[in-house]
Amino acid sequence: MAQHPLLHVGSGLITGVADDDPSGIATYSQAGAQFGLNMLWTMPLSFPMMGAVQSMCARIGRVTGKGLAANIKQAFPPYVLKGVVLMLLFANTLNIAADIAAMGEAAELVTSINRHIMTVCFVVMTLAAQIAVPYHRYVHYLKWLTLSLLAYAAVLFTVHVPWKAVAWRTLWPHLHLDGTAATVIVGVFGTTISPYLFFWQASEEIEDMHLHADAKPLRLDPAAGFTELLRIKWDTWGGMFYSNLAAYFIILATAVTLHVAGITDITTAAQAASALQPLAGEFAAMVFALGVLGVGLIGVPVLAGSASYALCEAMDWRWGLERSAKDARGFYGVITVSVLAALAIQYSSVPPMKALFWSAVVNGVVAVPLIVVIVVIASKPSMMGEFTAPRLVRCLGWTSAFVMGVTALYMLVPL
Repeated sequence: MAQHPLLHVGSGLITGVADDDPSGIATYSQAGAQFGLNMLWTMPLSFPMMGAVQSMCARIGRVTGKGLAANIKQAFPPYVLKGVVLMLLFANTLNIAADIAAMGEAAELVTSINRHIMTVCFVVMTLAAQIAVPYHRYVHYLKWLTLSLLAYAAVLFTVHVPWKAVAWRTLWPHLHLDGTAATVIVGVFGTTISPYLFFWQASEEIEDMHLHADAKPLRLDPAAGFTELLRIKWDTWGGMFYSNLAAYFIILATAVTLHVAGITDITTAAQAASALQPLAGEFAAMVFALGVLGVGLIGVPVLAGSASYALCEAMDWRWGLERSAKDARGFYGVITVSVLAALAIQYSSVPPMKALFWSAVVNGVVAVPLIVVIVVIASKPSMMGEFTAPRLVRCLGWTSAFVMGVTALYMLVPL
């Protein structure tokens, strides 16, 4: 008997939760603290765009049996691939640096152990897990960590929420669109529709496919197309909904606490959690901090892994979390170097939450040309065969590129 697609939820859920990494939490917290309820509208708007882009990435991986970088290499001139990979490596390294710094601060708040010691511990832990544990085991731990996003829904039970005002501001915000607001919106979109998630989701479809000896790319096995694409649909859209709902809760939690109290600028993870303590209680502050740790343990491996997938495909190196370190030295080497470089960067004088926020802004700008590339690939019968992306999904992809592009342009050149 065929199993219900919901039983196959996996890479889409992990991708969605990795989207709400400490960078996401910082950006959503800043949006809620600075603009209150008037940034809630970004989540229902970004959900269909995010779902469409991620579903195209998953489809590309499962149909072609190649990751996103390998498909870009086939469909575009070499300079396009080089530009995309270099931008991804830069943005991801900055993102990892800020993430592990924020995790160290949150851990210090919870345990009182020095943040730098905790940061090193997290780096060693994530590297050891990715290098020493095979993918089919490692992925189960990541699935359990997705529950950490529920922490931000729990915060709302400790504070008063004006639900009528919430519903109204979600649909009709009071927002003056100037350069400052545009920057925050770019950051929100950039951390919601992030380049590293594109590469990760496409490659995880291949990782999952390799776990089954009889599985083939859908171009070579079209009979499996209906079942596999239905699974991808449930998995991806479900994971993105969970991700966006959690992000909505983070904006809401900081809007009804920090913004109301006049705290509109978040500089550190410890400050965000500490500021909640007198407003929402010690439980809320602790839950907020624990949420940063949980999603960080998912986000950092995804960031490092996605950059390694992209570079290894571009260089034709062996890759895969299911391979041993001896069999894929370049792949694990890129992961190790990117995380260690990030560890060095995080000791700089830049406040971690500020670095987190600006890394999201960088992602928002980088995502625009990359979405265009994804839509083009997903539309090509020469690459996708009979499994090109549906017209509605492609339209949502083009809409994503347009909305993010216009917002980024407005941020850089406000009218």
